[in-house]
Amino acid sequence: MTTRFSFEKLGQDGKARTGVIHTPRGDIRTPAFMPVGTAATVKAMLPESVAATGADILLGNTYHLMLRPTAERIDRLGGLHRFMNWSKPILTDSGGFQVMSLADLRKLTEDGVTFRSHIDGSKHMLSPERSMEIQRLLGSDIVMCFDECPALPADRTRIEDSMRLSMRWAERSRAAFGDRPGYALFGIQQGGLEQDLRAESAKALRDIGFEGYAIGGLAVGEGQEAMFACLDYAPDQLPEDKPRYLMGVGKPDDIVGAVKRGVDMMDCVLPSRSGRTGQAFTRHGVVNIKNARHADDPRPLDDSCTCPACRSYSRAYLHHVYRAQEMISGMLLTWHNLHYFQEIMQGMRDAIAAGTFGDWETRFHEGRAEGDIPPL
Repeated sequence: MTTRFSFEKLGQDGKARTGVIHTPRGDIRTPAFMPVGTAATVKAMLPESVAATGADILLGNTYHLMLRPTAERIDRLGGLHRFMNWSKPILTDSGGFQVMSLADLRKLTEDGVTFRSHIDGSKHMLSPERSMEIQRLLGSDIVMCFDECPALPADRTRIEDSMRLSMRWAERSRAAFGDRPGYALFGIQQGGLEQDLRAESAKALRDIGFEGYAIGGLAVGEGQEAMFACLDYAPDQLPEDKPRYLMGVGKPDDIVGAVKRGVDMMDCVLPSRSGRTGQAFTRHGVVNIKNARHADDPRPLDDSCTCPACRSYSRAYLHHVYRAQEMISGMLLTWHNLHYFQEIMQGMRDAIAAGTFGDWETRFHEGRAEGDIPPL
C-alpha cells in the first residue's frame, strides 16, 4: 500500500491512456468509471456488490451529504468510508453543480453561494473554504475544487466571467485544502465550448498546481458532437503526468469517445438511474425491459454477460418484476449496468495496453449498431 497519491501511466495508444492512480486506500485502474453514490449509497446496490462489478472508486456528493445527514455527523461517526462501508477510494464533488441546479433562491457573490435547501428550505452558504471543510470532514480521498458551472448554451461573456470566478475560487480551494499527504485536490477546467477560454483556464490551474485535473462544464446540454469537438483539444491543455477527469459523463459511446481523446476518469448516474427505470445497457445497445416483447422471453439480457441478472434470470422474469414494481428489478438491472460499464473500462484498458484500441473501438460500435436480439 502506498502512503501518497500519484499517477502512473502504463500505456498509450493514440491519445488513449491506461495507468494506475495510487492512493493510500488502494489503486484506481484507468481509464476508470466511478459509480455515483450521491447520498452515501449507490442506489439499489450493496457496497460489496458495487465492488464486485469491478469498481475501484465511488463518487459521493458534497451538496446532498452536507444537508443530510451533515458532514459533521459523518465525521463524528468515523468518516464517509466507515459510514457507508466502502474501504476503497472515494471522490467527492464540490457541491457547486448541485447548488446551481437543485437549490432554491440562490445568491452568487465573489465569496460563494448562499442558497436554500431543496429538502427543507433551510439557508446555507457554500464557499471554496466551506466546500474544502465539508470534504475534509467526509474524509474523501479525492477532493474537487469549488466552482461554478453555467448550463449551455450560454453567451461568451457569461462563460468568461464564470470561468474566471471559478479560477479565483480554485486558488482559494488550494489554500484552504492545505497540506494533506495521501489526499488529492483536483482543479476543474471551465470555459464552455470556447477553446481560448479553456486554454486560459488550464493555464490558471497549472500555475496553481493540483494532483489531478477535471474537465468541467460539459454534458450540460451541448450534445455529443459539440462535447467531442471540445474534447479534441481540452485534455491536451492539461498536464500529461496527472489524471484527467471528465465530470458527469456518460453513455457508453460518450465514455469510449472521451477515452479516445485522452480522458482517464468519468462518472455518471446513468447506469443506476437507468436500471431503476427498466433500461439495461448491453453490447448490442439499450434494452427496455418494460416492453411487452420480453414477457415470454426465456433468454438473458446478454448471453455473454456474467452478472447475476444475466447469469440467473430471464428477460421474462426481469420484465415481470419491473411491471410488478418489485425492488429486485432495480437491483438486478443496476448491477447489470454497472457490470457492463466496468466491462467496457477493462476492455479499453486491455486494448490500450496491447496497442489495439482502434480495433476494440470498431468492434464496440459494430456490436451496438447491430441492435438488440430479435424477438422470439
